[in-house]
Amino acid sequence: KFLSIVAGVYLLFILLMTMGMLSYYYFPEQKLVSDVVIDSLVVHKSKREMIVYSKGQSIKTYTISLGKVPVGAKDREGDLKTPEGTYYINDKNPNSGYYKNLGISYPNEKDIAKAKSLGAPTGGDIKIHGLRNDRGYIHKFHRWFNWTNGCIAVTNTEMEELYQAVSIGAKIEIKP
Repeated sequence: KFLSIVAGVYLLFILLMTMGMLSYYYFPEQKLVSDVVIDSLVVHKSKREMIVYSKGQSIKTYTISLGKVPVGAKDREGDLKTPEGTYYINDKNPNSGYYKNLGISYPNEKDIAKAKSLGAPTGGDIKIHGLRNDRGYIHKFHRWFNWTNGCIAVTNTEMEELYQAVSIGAKIEIKP
């Protein structure tokens, strides 16, 4: 009798976990207001969030994934860290290996000087991007891990919103 109770509790636990994960995956999130132009973005790495602004007003907050080593500013190529500092969106790429991307103007002069003092290359190609092109099915579960090589990742649906709304030249401030 004890084993059948344990089995029942276990099955109930599995059922509740499955229902919770499916709800998380499919529960709709707030959409970005259409026709808005995002002119600045602020990333709080410690909170794993990116807040987007239009004309000084906060429009939406995104939950993000960062580089595999999320603490500390990027020092050099290959350190798997997301940079910290003030940059600009300098490119839009609809055909990347990840679902679209927005280029970040890393490295700036401070980053170049830091890497030079370490005798290392700065690296580059820091982006805001969606999921790897063949992995869109991961959807919101990507948020559970910091998995990029230093970029900022969002879901493909969120990337579509950002790609349409963020203007080239928009300021992005990446904070610890």
